[in-house]
Amino acid sequence: MNAAVGSRRLRITGAGIAVALALAAVVLGVWRPWIPPVTAAPASAPIAADEESVTVAPQPLVLPEHPTVLVFGDSWTYGSAATEPTLGYAYLLADLLDGETIVNGVRGSGYLKPGADGPAFGERIAALDPALAPDLILIQGSINDRAQGEAGYREAVTAAWDALAAKYPEAGIVVLGPAPHELPVGAGTARIDRDLSELAAARGWWYISPIAEDWITEQNYLDVIDVEIGRRHPSTDGHRYLAEKVAAALSGLGDAPVTVAGSETPPEQ
Repeated sequence: MNAAVGSRRLRITGAGIAVALALAAVVLGVWRPWIPPVTAAPASAPIAADEESVTVAPQPLVLPEHPTVLVFGDSWTYGSAATEPTLGYAYLLADLLDGETIVNGVRGSGYLKPGADGPAFGERIAALDPALAPDLILIQGSINDRAQGEAGYREAVTAAWDALAAKYPEAGIVVLGPAPHELPVGAGTARIDRDLSELAAARGWWYISPIAEDWITEQNYLDVIDVEIGRRHPSTDGHRYLAEKVAAALSGLGDAPVTVAGSETPPEQ
């Protein structure tokens, strides 16, 4: 804008134009009415799948000598495919922990998906008796949201977990991720496992991943899963196996590192 000219008046005029344009550029750099303002995300906003996750180291899990454990989940928690539902892993866990389990399992339910016998996790948590006073809450699953897609999933998990923590502020909470009902593990199930792992880590909650820990493999699949009458749920022996794996995992949370998650259609858990 300050190109040489033969007149002082033109030089002054040019300088004035330069100053005006510079000021205009500053103003436009600050105020751009055609671009919506940028607002900071709220602190409680869920972590997007493509964002770097934040990990908070969980505190060692300390339980009383005879703990009361609320086991909350889907049909695996209900005891589906065991000879009797009370032979399901959630019931067997009581003896292995030398305590008591309060079992709340609804077949087919998830964080987004209502179940066959009740609503989705959020509504079920809202209906829990606040007088239960468990020492530990084990919230299990679920593969049942794998067909629902990613939209709204983390938000539903966050809301459910917020409600659970608010209802039982004195209880420890451990998240038990989905276990594979079929192999290889489906993409939807693997995505749920990753989402739950990251959301639990952001809260400083312990996360147990049956997928990452290879609880069910090609070698033991038919010993654990009833692929016929049980419609790919754990058999009676499979529930016993899962109860032992859960009990061992819980006993290791006193000084163990955070579990990192690994890595469809058929029946609901």
